[in-house]
Parts: sequence; C-alpha cells; structure tokens
Amino acid sequence: MSKMQVELAAADLNHQGGVFCPSPKADMKLWNSHPKVYLDVAKTGEARCPYCGTVYRLKAGEVVAHSH
Repeated sequence: MSKMQVELAAADLNHQGGVFCPSPKADMKLWNSHPKVYLDVAKTGEARCPYCGTVYRLKAGEVVAHSH
C-alpha cells in the first residue's frame, strides 16, 4: 500500500471543510477502492485516510473560511 499525499486548495473542500476518500483528486478508481469515508481537513490542515493511508493536506497559504 503506497502512502500518497494529495495537496488541496481551500476550494477543494466541501462546505464542512473536508473531503471524501477515495477521491478522484488522488487518482483513485472509485469503483474498486475502499468504502467512502469523510476526512476533516479544515480542523488541522490535513487528514489521513484510515483505509489506504492517503494524506490530504491543504496547500501552503490556503485558508479555510469558517462559517458559524
């Protein structure tokens, strides 16, 4: 299992500040991957998928707008 890293722009995150894995941004084939999981990237700036180990990280300088 390779440890892949995917850099994200703030615009790549959904309205909750996260992404789903598997992701087309990680060049994954959705039909033959693991179950879909939600990863909260906005909280710490990165998140690791518990299934495949892919790390989703905000690009340097990207800011996530938090709405309350």
